[in-house]
Amino acid sequence: MVTIRLAVRDWDYFTPLALGDIKPQGFALEVHRVGTLVGNLATSSDYDAAEISFSRYAQGRAKGESSLLALPHFLMRGFRQRCIITTAENPLVSLAQLKGKKIGVTGWQDSGNTWTRALLREAGVEIDDAYWFAGRLTADHPIVDRLNGFGRPGRIEVAPGERPMIELLQAGELDAVFTPFMPQGFFLKGSGLRQLQTDFRQAELEYFNRVGYIPGHHLLAFKSSFAETHPEIPQQLSELIEQSVKMWHDKREKYADTTPWLLDDLRRTAQDLPADWNANGFDANKKMITDFGKELFEQGITSQCLTAGDLFPSVLKGA
Repeated sequence: MVTIRLAVRDWDYFTPLALGDIKPQGFALEVHRVGTLVGNLATSSDYDAAEISFSRYAQGRAKGESSLLALPHFLMRGFRQRCIITTAENPLVSLAQLKGKKIGVTGWQDSGNTWTRALLREAGVEIDDAYWFAGRLTADHPIVDRLNGFGRPGRIEVAPGERPMIELLQAGELDAVFTPFMPQGFFLKGSGLRQLQTDFRQAELEYFNRVGYIPGHHLLAFKSSFAETHPEIPQQLSELIEQSVKMWHDKREKYADTTPWLLDDLRRTAQDLPADWNANGFDANKKMITDFGKELFEQGITSQCLTAGDLFPSVLKGA
């Protein structure tokens, strides 16, 4: 029996799979929890499938790479309004006010930051309307290349002295920072930090009502060689993960006392969003995929404007 070695972030909805409440039929599954995404799944000797960056996958497709078979199954999706932070005393409260400002990013080509820049572009703030600095969020994060060739002197540069961006923000040397995860202590009273948009939840709901989706960031992908040898498994694993998500969601509604107001969040989500807000598959996500392809091109991350079919040719081939 074939065994799939799957590398994913520590998402709670994998719990039923990890504990064996849901079991695959016809293959074995090893769920490996990783702190960061696999650098290059195609050349990895440790994994057959993994959670991968939507942006990096798209860049590979734009270059004609076919070493990965990715499914339009979004293991991570999330709004980005919440991911723009500033200091508590900063008077900025809207995206349009970031025009001409200094903005820090944790990685230029990252899927999440691409979506966040799309928000600014919608608000009339183009890339050339701000000054960008890429760097580590805090001193606990490593110093690595976060520009990946996309830097432009005087416009998109490395954070000054590779200093942590939270430190630069607090010193007034940055006006805002884009980050997928909040720094430790962010939510404590007196942290001195806040989301740029004070009612980011309302901003996110209005965004959903405009575009009809929650942006996708990470995909489920297989090595193409593995998928060619076992063509039925990718879709089977996708469906298995969806079963795990459903089981976990149903249990979460029952065991909602892990935080005091989780139950209210579940209620508000059910009332404010359609039941299929996190549906996977090509048709359910075609608009979002198309919009992301356009943003990658408009922001200069890909040299061509990839269509949904360009990004997921195997889905159309099998249709």
